[in-house]
Amino acid sequence: MDIEPIDLTRRERSIFQPDGHLPGRHDLWHYRRIVAASQHRPGTIERDVTLVNWPQIDYWDLPLIGPGADPAAALDGAKSLSLSFLYWMQTEAPRPDGGTGYPGLRLRPDIVGTADGLAKAPYIRESRRIKAEFTVLEQHVGVEARGALAGSEVFHDAVGIGSYRIDLHPSTAGRTYVDVDCYPFQIPLGALLPQRVENLLPAGKNIGTTHITNGAYRLHPVEWSIGEAVGALVAHALETDLPPRKIRADPNRLGDFQRLLSGTLGIPLAWPDDIRTTPCGRAPAVPQLVEE
Repeated sequence: MDIEPIDLTRRERSIFQPDGHLPGRHDLWHYRRIVAASQHRPGTIERDVTLVNWPQIDYWDLPLIGPGADPAAALDGAKSLSLSFLYWMQTEAPRPDGGTGYPGLRLRPDIVGTADGLAKAPYIRESRRIKAEFTVLEQHVGVEARGALAGSEVFHDAVGIGSYRIDLHPSTAGRTYVDVDCYPFQIPLGALLPQRVENLLPAGKNIGTTHITNGAYRLHPVEWSIGEAVGALVAHALETDLPPRKIRADPNRLGDFQRLLSGTLGIPLAWPDDIRTTPCGRAPAVPQLVEE
């Protein structure tokens, strides 16, 4: 049992789909499965492996940073939550056959490279962020916040694209999920440039967003796009002997860099209009063909 982030209704989620059912979005095991034994040559891989980054192990009892924070206690609490959930799955989780528990579930220290079988580092959903030359606001990407404007903001200095709902998980302050509709968006170069620090560029979810828009820009595919853009920007700055700030400030130099991204490197910088104007998670309307 967990909560549907969009409307906060309770939902049932099985660990495994019953035999004869195709894996679906409510089947936790397939949700983040990283190894499927059936897709390997017989005798090479014996068991499936899944990554348990599920809502059930979101930890929000203690803050990790900030006034009065005790990082060691927070990390210990997060580990205890993960281990207690594993124990529940092994012993008490209801099965489709009416029994309880999956005793065969186990941690894989040989895969993750830790003695306890848990991750090497905690997954921190929101990081510290730079104060950037340009900050992405909800008014640039949020469906409701955009009002009558169709689609996300078109940024003149786009260096990549992304697409995800504004998704904020529960916090240590007691706030529950916040899930806001948004449009597929662009990554503006201005959000990658600190206001005052030279020779420092963010390469992940630490760019110029707000707490709200970080909920969409924090996703791994968007981080990868940010990393690609930053890597290319560093190389281009060294090659042209120009600091990144000057590349963005000059339309001609910015155009050269964007052509490097889109042409030479094949990085898309804009969504087609029918995608940009369609909220994330909703397919564009398909024209209906009729026979005359």
